[in-house]
Amino acid sequence: MSLVVTDTLEDERVEFTADGDVTLYVCGLTVSDDPHLGHARLWFHADVLHRWLEHVGYDVRHVENVTDVNEKITARVGERDGWTEERDVAEAFTATTFDAMRGLNLLRAEVYPRVTEHVPEIVDLVETLVEKGYAYESNGSVYFDVTAFEEYGKLSNQDVEELEAQGEPDERSEKRNPADFALWKADGVSETAAREHAKHDHGESTPSGETWASPWSEGRPGWHVECSAMSTTHLGDTLDIHMGGRDLVFPHHENEIAQSEAATGETFARHWLHVGLLAMDGEKMSSSIGNFWTVPDALEELGVNVVRTFYAGAAYRSEQALTEETISEAEERWERLSRTYDRAVAALDSVDAQAKAEDGEFREAVETARDDFASAMNDDLNLREATAALLDLTDAVNRHVDGAGDDTGAGDAYDYRALREAVEAFDDLAGDVLGLQFESTTDGDVDLAGELVDLILDVREAEREAGNYERADELRDALREVGVEIEDGADGASYRFE
Repeated sequence: MSLVVTDTLEDERVEFTADGDVTLYVCGLTVSDDPHLGHARLWFHADVLHRWLEHVGYDVRHVENVTDVNEKITARVGERDGWTEERDVAEAFTATTFDAMRGLNLLRAEVYPRVTEHVPEIVDLVETLVEKGYAYESNGSVYFDVTAFEEYGKLSNQDVEELEAQGEPDERSEKRNPADFALWKADGVSETAAREHAKHDHGESTPSGETWASPWSEGRPGWHVECSAMSTTHLGDTLDIHMGGRDLVFPHHENEIAQSEAATGETFARHWLHVGLLAMDGEKMSSSIGNFWTVPDALEELGVNVVRTFYAGAAYRSEQALTEETISEAEERWERLSRTYDRAVAALDSVDAQAKAEDGEFREAVETARDDFASAMNDDLNLREATAALLDLTDAVNRHVDGAGDDTGAGDAYDYRALREAVEAFDDLAGDVLGLQFESTTDGDVDLAGELVDLILDVREAEREAGNYERADELRDALREVGVEIEDGADGASYRFE
């Protein structure tokens, strides 16, 4: 089965195709604040797409931009010591963004282009659009004429004549059409940014935005044209996949298509994938609203594996809710995967794993789990079903390990080959594709864990002998909560790690 994705431009599920290397462009973060879990949801799904494409044999050229020129950035100048200009703010939050990406175990992109590095390419692109009649100069600024591009509105399914005004209020007198958008803005930061800056107590500082020379004025690039220039510089005129948040469909991505295709005459992107928003307290997670959880704080409290398992709990194209229930589910799923992985590795490396032992049902279950995982991933990256396939594998591992030595047909020994295949499936699918990080607690860690359990069981037995049965039950229940199942028998208590 080939990979099928939901393409926003086609407004339907389509088969993904690519000739040679896959070029993937992801609309990155405007570095005006610390990254939060809403931003990281896009990162995660782009990362898993990257991983899956490589898993099935593609070479992926993944580029993700950093928007380090923006009015939101200039509004924070003077907020902290050392933030005397726009670049100071941008560099501070670029650093925290990269730290968050590494903490989330994301594959590195080929490059992370920044706007400030690509102003010459932006100016060249704007010049091309002016020369071809798709853009015009007005008072030193340059605007894209949406009526000149016949297919404008094809991504968001909007009619040009019904569009509302784009851009800042102070631009409207300069534009031919209210829906035209800025490619180049004369002078420094906008009046809106200055007003936003004034709302904060930044002392005597003023919003300082960097400007560059151009054929029209000393000024700044428009937001939309930046991505077109950066993506085509590093990946060529036509992208295989353009990915971003659903809130960017209009106007950002609509404008990217118009200016890119007007300039090159080529299809800008073959596939458009949009990731749904993350909701917290019933609203979109947003720095401006204040209902957000930063990536560093979430990683410190939950750990990278729970965060990634949480994101895998919903389709990329749908919205996802961050609640106590969804986090608890992610914690439970990760615990099952991690605990079973450790158990499989311990059994595989034990003397009871033998070359001639054979459990046909277990071997079939491992193969089925791989097939089900692949089918789910090719079905529009259905991560919830892919995770379910891995959880089915945990059940198969536990049945095999529990069954060795009883009358289930598994025999007195573990099936070495099947256990090795199971561990490799966890490593390949949960590790390499979903980006989860297993840290096996075999050898010394398992020995230590066993010694601690034995000690607790000795205490429990002493409590029982003293008639403190309630306390003994509390100890049993506490062990069960951390994945140690106690079985009382005629020869005393035994245990197993779940």
